[in-house]
Amino acid sequence: MSSRFTHRILRLVIPDYDSELTDVVMDLQYLRRHTLGGSTPAPIFFQLKRLFHTLESINSTRIEGNRTSIAEAIEASINPEQPGTEGIREIQNNEAAMRFIEEQIDEDSPISRAFVRELHKIVVRDLSPPPNGEGDKTPGAFRSGNVTIHRAEHTPPDVSQLPEYLDEFINFINEPSDPKFDLLRVAITHHRFAWIHPFSNGNGRVVRLITYAQLISKGFDVRTGRILNPSAVFCSDREQYYSMLSAADSGNSQAIIDWCLYVLKGLRDELEKIDRLVNYDFLRSRILQPALTHCKERALISDLEFNILLIAIDIPIFQASDIEPVTMGQIPAQRSRVLRKMRENKLIEPMSKNGRKYVVKFSNSPLTRGLIYALAEEGFIDLSS
Repeated sequence: MSSRFTHRILRLVIPDYDSELTDVVMDLQYLRRHTLGGSTPAPIFFQLKRLFHTLESINSTRIEGNRTSIAEAIEASINPEQPGTEGIREIQNNEAAMRFIEEQIDEDSPISRAFVRELHKIVVRDLSPPPNGEGDKTPGAFRSGNVTIHRAEHTPPDVSQLPEYLDEFINFINEPSDPKFDLLRVAITHHRFAWIHPFSNGNGRVVRLITYAQLISKGFDVRTGRILNPSAVFCSDREQYYSMLSAADSGNSQAIIDWCLYVLKGLRDELEKIDRLVNYDFLRSRILQPALTHCKERALISDLEFNILLIAIDIPIFQASDIEPVTMGQIPAQRSRVLRKMRENKLIEPMSKNGRKYVVKFSNSPLTRGLIYALAEEGFIDLSS
C-alpha cells in the first residue's frame, strides 16, 4: 500500500455526445422529471417504500462488513421489542439517517458540513468503536489524525489538509451548474468523499447517504413518489464497487467517466426496475399473492386469514362487510373479532386510529417474510449475499 498522498483535481468530466454515459444521463434526466403514476394504491406503495428503506440500510452496512442477514434484520423489524445486536443497531441507525435526510432535504437544498457531521453522528450512534465495532470515538467529528483505507492504494489527505479538501468538496456539491451536469456531480462527489475519507470510521455509510440526499436535492422526489434504493447499485457486487472506486483514485479522466457510468447506469436500472411496482396488476399477481401463499405454506397465517388477505389485496381499503364471502355463517360481531385478532397479529392495520377500514400490513409484520421471498423471486432483491 502506498504511504504517500497524491493530490487529484476535483472537476466535472464531460462525456462525448455519442457516449453511453451521455445516453444514461439523458435517461435519468427524463426519469427524475417524469411524474410517477400508476394503479398501486398509496397505502400499499408506501409500505413498499418503507421496506426498501430497510433493505437500503441492510445493504449499505453489509458493504462495510456487517454480517447481519436480511432475514435477521427483518425479524428484528417484526419484533422490535427484542434486544438487538450491534449489527441490528447499525442498520437501524442507517434507517434513522435516511429519515433525517427526508426531513431536512428538499429539491435545491444545499448540503453543508454540519449536515454531513450530523449524518455521521446518526450512523455511528451507540456503536462500539473499532476494532470491535462500527462506531467512532468522536461521533460527528472529522478525523483528528491520518488514516489509511483497507485494500486501497490511495492514501487520503493529511489531516492538516482536511479543512481545505472539505471546503472544496462542499463547494463542488453546491456549485450552481447546468442541470444536465447534476447527475455527473452526484457520482463524482461520491468518489471524492470516499477519497477524502474525512471521518475515522463510517465514511462508506455516510457517503451513500450523501448520495441519497443529493438525489433528493436534484429532483428525485422519493418521499411522495418514486422508490429509490441507491445502495442496490453498490451492494450487488461489493468487489466491483471497491474496484471502480480504486480505479477512479487515479484521477484519470477515463477512469472517472467509467466510475460515473457505473454509478448512473446502476441508478437508471434500479429506477426502471422499481418503477414496475406502481403497476398494481403486476404487483398483486407477481408479488403480493405469492407473498401470501408463501406465508400460508409456512403456517404463518391460517387458511381463513389467507382468504381474507386475498380480498384485502383485491380491495386494498376494505371493511368487515367485504370479507363476508369467506366468513359465511358468521354474524358481523364475529367478523369484527376476526379482524381485531388480525390487527393484533400485525396482519392488517386501520386506515385511521380506531377506524373500521383496513389495509393489509406488509411492512414490519409476519407478512414481510413472504414479501421478501416474492421480491427476491422476481429479481427485485438479492438474498444470496
